[in-house]
Amino acid sequence: MKKTMMMASALALLVAGCGEKAETVKAPTASEAMAFVEKAEAALNDASGIGAKAAWVQANFVTEDTTAIAAYFDQKSSVLSRDLAQESARFNDTDVDAETRRKLDMMRLGITIPTPASEASASELSALKASLDSTYASGTYCPEGKDECLNDRDIIRIMANSRDHDELLDAWQGWRTIAKPMKEDYARMVELANEGARDLGFADTGALWRSGYDMPADDFVAEADRLWDQVKPLYDELQCHVKTKVSNFYGSQNMPEDGTIPAHLLGNVWAQQWGEISDLVIEPSGEGSYDLEELLKANDYTPLKMVRVGEEFFTSMGLEPLDESFYERSLITKPRDRNVQCHASAWDMDYSDKRIKMCTEVTSSDFGTVHHELGHIFYYTHYKDQSILFQTGANDGFHEAIGDAVDLSLTPKYLTQIGLLEEEPDASQDINLLMNSALDKVAFLPFGLMVDKWRWGVFSGDIKPEGYNDAWWDLRRQYQGLSAPMERPADAFDPGAKYHIPGNTPYTRYFLAHILQFQFFKAACDTVGHEGPLHRCSFYGNEDVGESFKEMLTMGASKPWPDALESFTGMREMDGSAVLEYYAPLMTWLKEQNKDRECGW
Repeated sequence: MKKTMMMASALALLVAGCGEKAETVKAPTASEAMAFVEKAEAALNDASGIGAKAAWVQANFVTEDTTAIAAYFDQKSSVLSRDLAQESARFNDTDVDAETRRKLDMMRLGITIPTPASEASASELSALKASLDSTYASGTYCPEGKDECLNDRDIIRIMANSRDHDELLDAWQGWRTIAKPMKEDYARMVELANEGARDLGFADTGALWRSGYDMPADDFVAEADRLWDQVKPLYDELQCHVKTKVSNFYGSQNMPEDGTIPAHLLGNVWAQQWGEISDLVIEPSGEGSYDLEELLKANDYTPLKMVRVGEEFFTSMGLEPLDESFYERSLITKPRDRNVQCHASAWDMDYSDKRIKMCTEVTSSDFGTVHHELGHIFYYTHYKDQSILFQTGANDGFHEAIGDAVDLSLTPKYLTQIGLLEEEPDASQDINLLMNSALDKVAFLPFGLMVDKWRWGVFSGDIKPEGYNDAWWDLRRQYQGLSAPMERPADAFDPGAKYHIPGNTPYTRYFLAHILQFQFFKAACDTVGHEGPLHRCSFYGNEDVGESFKEMLTMGASKPWPDALESFTGMREMDGSAVLEYYAPLMTWLKEQNKDRECGW
């Protein structure tokens, strides 16, 4: 979680120390800009700790009281961020050195939901944000005729494990009932956030988000589309094959005629990843195949052991071990006695306090998620000496991609190195291994893009509140080839059933991460001198790769992201070709399987 919790006292210190007022006639000087930045950094450092702790408590003890406390500190944080951003704009035309200019820009671009100038609006916005987050965290579905209500983890388990069409349909629609009450609050929050964005000189909040990639906002739209066009042919083949297998299992009577796949039949409550239906899609396994979840359980893995083993991957490359306080303060398993926000996350509390919050279970999915969250933690620990304004990823896709590049390295070779497998399977199992991976990583790509495509339209006003749900499903059909399994009510708010919408987490970062992780992985495999198919590589234990990681991670956001990318990969452009290289054998196989099928939607 990015370090953004700040207090009003810090704002008072800042304004008293360096605030030139509007009546000043003389243009601000470079020395004044540098003084402002220095005092802004001090204010942010002073304010970051207590607000982060308030947010942590609210996420781990979801009550009316903790929600109110979190909203209070969020408002203080938002007001300070807003005033810093507005003050930094005074120096837009001041000739300063590159580092100072970048720091000034980061004060504007580091805000996710900008706070309006009006104190009443600022207070209302903070209350809405906290309420939306808590509504999701405490959301349950109570099936008719059942004694117990279902929370998000219960729904996730049903969607992953059930193969009963009607049960899946009930769980799918049931979870979306938690989002319906959010719609009015969400629409109002959008109005207030856009008011804050305009105060900072942006057309809307979406334009603010897209401006954080070291390029004009409109250019980033084209860049995202370029990356999607690179990998779309692979997704199209995967969608066609999965559609056929799902139809074969559930029957053509449960499939729409437009070539889409009903969203409740893909093993995931959001249909963003499809790995849980691998039993329907993957060909029967031969000798040498394995089930990672079964291996973990057979070897007495616990959630804590999964995290310890994940940490050891990073330290095997020469990265410093985590402080023991990480384990003392993190939440690794779901408590039985209270509501918590179970969505996995990493937290940068202060200089020495890093934590994860995760309701971990011993599954192959959570084993990968552990490595993902640890990627954030090791990023935090390496850029901690940077200015607080640079304590974030080179771009937000970088932060998400680090742990996922390690996840790609959890190959059979690695599993033999840590004793989970006795020997590597032969090449006859490679298509199944690649399919297992693609059902999660390739299937995710269009979802990772369309979530913010929807939000950009909402923020710009192109998508009105009355059209929220229809636009959501139009984009899911366009990008994923999926459809809602039933007609949706006019007042439905299905986007709100995905945490990142009420939680206001920009989502394009995950799309970029699913490009960058393969780019990082290939660069690491080139460093170790890997020969053979890319998907067979592991860089576990290679300290040369570790040194390259350290160089890139330590930079934080102090340089434009192409500089950070070049330091690790030698390239200055994000590129999807490594995705295609990794899955090349699967692509060939899919084309053969699909040659006589009706593909597309």
